[in-house]
Amino acid sequence: MSETQQVTLKRCAVYCRVSSDERLDQTFNSIDAQREAGAAFIASQRAEGWEQVEDNYEDPGFTGGNMDRPGLKRLLQDIQDGKIDIVVVYKIDRLSRSLADFAKMIQLFDRYKASFSSVTQQINSATSMGRLMLNVLLSFAQFEREVTGERIRDKFAASKRKGMWMGGQVPMGYCVDNRKLVVVPEEAEVVRQIFDSFVATRSTTLMVKQLVEQGVTSKNGKPLSKQALYTILHNRLYIGDIGHKGDFYPGQHEALIDQSQWDRVQEIMAQNSRDRARDTFGQKCRHGFLLRGMMFTADGDLYLPMATRKTSGKLYRYYVVNKNQKMGAGTVEFTNLPAAGIEKSVMEKVLEVLRSGQMVHKCWEQVCSLNPKLTEPEAMVLFFKNTAGIWDQLATQAKQDIVRTLIKRITVAPEGLHLDWRFEAWGALIGLPPKNLAGYEKLEYDLRELEIA
Repeated sequence: MSETQQVTLKRCAVYCRVSSDERLDQTFNSIDAQREAGAAFIASQRAEGWEQVEDNYEDPGFTGGNMDRPGLKRLLQDIQDGKIDIVVVYKIDRLSRSLADFAKMIQLFDRYKASFSSVTQQINSATSMGRLMLNVLLSFAQFEREVTGERIRDKFAASKRKGMWMGGQVPMGYCVDNRKLVVVPEEAEVVRQIFDSFVATRSTTLMVKQLVEQGVTSKNGKPLSKQALYTILHNRLYIGDIGHKGDFYPGQHEALIDQSQWDRVQEIMAQNSRDRARDTFGQKCRHGFLLRGMMFTADGDLYLPMATRKTSGKLYRYYVVNKNQKMGAGTVEFTNLPAAGIEKSVMEKVLEVLRSGQMVHKCWEQVCSLNPKLTEPEAMVLFFKNTAGIWDQLATQAKQDIVRTLIKRITVAPEGLHLDWRFEAWGALIGLPPKNLAGYEKLEYDLRELEIA
């Protein structure tokens, strides 16, 4: 096989462009000069297998500042169709004056295995030196993008300082018309009602209940939660301000709330926050909720621990259904459960099982059946019988550890409490081997029988 036959054919396209301010009415204009230079350059590379395609790709009178050019679009499409291997231009700026656009085109060339060459600048992306030059140019393209980003951010900040709406989630009470916030009368009335109601009730919990009863919803049709109300009550946009990174500027939109009403609401919210920090259960561990994270409704909703201190100074602890805590009391049919009473009921059940003579006897039978060498249940009897006396001396955390060890879950049902025991933990207490499934099944039956009794 000859050396000539080993050269791979490379289909080359010459791209020419002149700007609209360049003269095109001359007998021999810039387009003609670029075309001839490109053809001569391709001919000089014939030994490398270069061959010019018949089609001309030209954009006379088009700026290089963008990619909206018919000749360029046809060139890029032919590259994607696999018709062109090398693009030849007189100078890089003939292809594009935008470094960002140029970077996009080079990425397209790479994707479709095409290369790029400049006649006058000796840049050929098929060679290592040419790719080095292109990488330098792409670095400048990255710089241009960063500068553009800074300009956009600066423009965004300047627009905010002028009070212009710059997009985002449209708040209740407004819609966007021609990039400006416009008041929606029906929603605006709801916003004013929310501010007025808060001044009157001083409670978002009561407001949630009232709004649910009135059928008031958010823009997306969902009931307004306490968090949604807090967002509305804290939004300075309603007094005509536009915020940007913690600073606020007079907006170009119409305010829905006057300054005096806004100040009253913020004062009440600040006072409520101070009251919660002082009186409400802010540090839950201080008040020792024994059943935290263990109690659920029959529907699977978690009971959350909450506490409050009345003006008399007395502390009241409750377990509140999660949905009621989020949306306000009365959202679901479950009432708040006094912590002291519910914890006492659970502890009595645990202690009853621990100190029950029936349970001691059944546990001992289980141990003896597995270990006939034992002669007396002294250690186990001592543990069970002394539990009640020791219990009151234990710290809350110790009690909670024991309860969590013995009980998986507590379900609050209309007929009472259901305790889901950890039978493997009970088995460990009486000495059952971990893999003795039959022993666990018997123990599970005994515990349930005792609970029913």
